[in-house]
Amino acid sequence: MKRGTLSLINSIFIIVFSSSLSFAGGNDINLQAMAQSEFEDLSKEVGLIVSYVPLAPAEPLGVLGFDIGIEVTEARISSGATFWEKAVADGKPPDYVVLPKIHVQKGLPFGIDLGAIYAMAPGTNISLYGGELKWAFMKGSIVSPAAAIRGSYTALAGVNDLDATTYGLDASISKGFGPLTPYAGLGNVWIKTKENAGLGLNDVSTSATKLFIGAKFKILLLGIVLQADFSDTQMYSARANISF
Repeated sequence: MKRGTLSLINSIFIIVFSSSLSFAGGNDINLQAMAQSEFEDLSKEVGLIVSYVPLAPAEPLGVLGFDIGIEVTEARISSGATFWEKAVADGKPPDYVVLPKIHVQKGLPFGIDLGAIYAMAPGTNISLYGGELKWAFMKGSIVSPAAAIRGSYTALAGVNDLDATTYGLDASISKGFGPLTPYAGLGNVWIKTKENAGLGLNDVSTSATKLFIGAKFKILLLGIVLQADFSDTQMYSARANISF
C-alpha cells in the first residue's frame, strides 16, 4: 500500500479522535436570548450540519457486502451571525464544526443498502444518530454508471433545550474507473426543530437543497472516500473504511 494512502488514513484517525471543537462550545445550545427569526436561522444551520452525509457511491454493496468505517465532517458555519453568538456559551462561535462519526452499511438483495451512523461532538454530551435506505435501480457495469435513490433520517441528542431531526431524499450517480469511483448527487433535506426551555419559541419546519460530489478510492478491502456538500452550509467530509 502506498505511503500517501497510509498518511491520509492516519490523518483521519487523528482528526476524529483528537478534535475538540463542538458547535455549542459546551454541552448545550443557549436559546435564552434568541428571537423567533434567529431560532429559525439557527435551526436551518444546525439541521444541515446534522443531516445525513452518504459518503458512498451510488453502486450497491451486493447481498454479501458489508462496509464499516470512521469519518469526519467539517461544516462551515455562519460564525459572525448573531444567532450563533447567542447560541454558544462564551459568545465566540468557531468558524466550523467538526463531527467524527462511525458509519456502517450492509448490502441486501435487489440493489438495496442499509446504513447507520453515530457521532459524538468531542468534549460534549452532544451526539447524533441516523440511518439510510438506498436503492440502486441501476447497478452499473463496466460501460454504464450506477444510479440510486436514498432516504435518510438523523436526530440530535444530548442537547437539553433543543430537539432536531432531519429527513432526506436524494438521487445519485457514480461510475467506477479502476480503483477510483467518482459520484455526485442532488437531494433535499427537511428539518424539524423544537425548543424545550419553555421560552415560547415556535417549532420550526424548514428545508434545503443539497448538491454533493465525492470520490471513493479502494485498494483491496480498504477504501478512502472524500465528499463535499454544497448548500446554505458547506460541508467537507473524509472517510476511511473497510468493505467486503
